[in-house]
Formats: sequence, C-alpha cells, structure tokens
Amino acid sequence: MTSPSIANPLAHAQFLTSAARLAQLPADERPEAAFAGRSNAGKSSAMNALCGVKQLARVSKTPGRTQLINLFGLPCGARLVDLPGYGYAAVPETLRRSWNALVGGYLESRVNLRGLILVMDIRHPLTALDRQMLDWNRVHARPVHVLLSKADKLGRGAARAAASAVKRELSRLDPAIGVQVFSALTREGVDEARAVVARWLDLRA
Repeated sequence: MTSPSIANPLAHAQFLTSAARLAQLPADERPEAAFAGRSNAGKSSAMNALCGVKQLARVSKTPGRTQLINLFGLPCGARLVDLPGYGYAAVPETLRRSWNALVGGYLESRVNLRGLILVMDIRHPLTALDRQMLDWNRVHARPVHVLLSKADKLGRGAARAAASAVKRELSRLDPAIGVQVFSALTREGVDEARAVVARWLDLRA
C-alpha cells in the first residue's frame, strides 16, 4: 500500500505564523493557496482533510471570532493560507470592518496568491459574502475552486442537483470557476480538491 505521506503532497503542512495585518505577512515570493468560507461552512475541516492532519487548522467553537490570517508551510516552501471565516451575525461591527480590510486586502493585493479555495455549505451556497469574496478575487483573475461542503448532510441526488445549480450560476460570472461536492466526514471529493491545490502550487506527490 502506498504511504499517505508520499501520496499526499500536502501531508507535511505545518503551522508557520498568524498575521493580524497585511504588513505582517512574509515578504517573499513563495506561492500560496488560500482557503476562505463562511463561519461554520467547514473550512477548517476541509483543510484538515486535504492535509490529512486532524488538528492542523483548528475548528473554532466560537465562529467568527478569529480575525487572523493563519499560514501553514509545506516542505517545498509553498504555503496554505487560512483566511478568517465570515458571516457570523454575533460579530461586532468593528470586527466586520477589520475583516473587510484584512481579507479584502489580501485577496486584492497579495501577489503570492495562486488560487482560492472557497468553501460553501452545500445547503446554503452563494451567500452575499460568498459573492463578495468572488468579486474581490476577480481583481487579479486568479483561479477559484468551490467546495460544496457537508455533502453528507444531503442525499447523493440532492447534492448533485445543488452542485449543478451552483455551477450554472457561477458560469455566468466566470466559466473557469471549479465547483465540486465535498465532505470532510466521508472524504468525498478530497482527492479532487487536493489535486487542484497541488496543481496551483506546482506540487508533486
């Protein structure tokens, strides 16, 4: 049997640092793939599943409170970037403004960014803030791949129908945006999503 550490190019990701301001991000040209999503959409679980590490990205019990960009390094020097979750109603307005400046600034100005994984709960996709993320990313026309997470909460037919509806809508915005069904629990779609990130970062298994 093939070793998971050999088969998975993201297997050796390790936490590097957190940034509360864009100026605190590493000043180099190493490629980055970013993960974004609404609070409770399953972003941290998705990152953990792709890397094969249960607690790489911590699953918060207080959604929307973490307003930091967390960076994880790979042995080759490339990085995975965990952007703060959004859309949690209990977050104070000051934190919402801070999130806009931090995340919006990262997506619009970070030259290291090679692609964005946008995680949406398959039962509640394409919220207003999801669309805002897509608009921010369009500034530099970087690749976007949507994970419709928590697919295990729906039957297979319903999940496929939801994915088809999202694909149709996003095709009007950008036909190049990838969309797939995903479940960190059952691991459905993990290999496909992992391959997308590996391609962006030019990794080899």
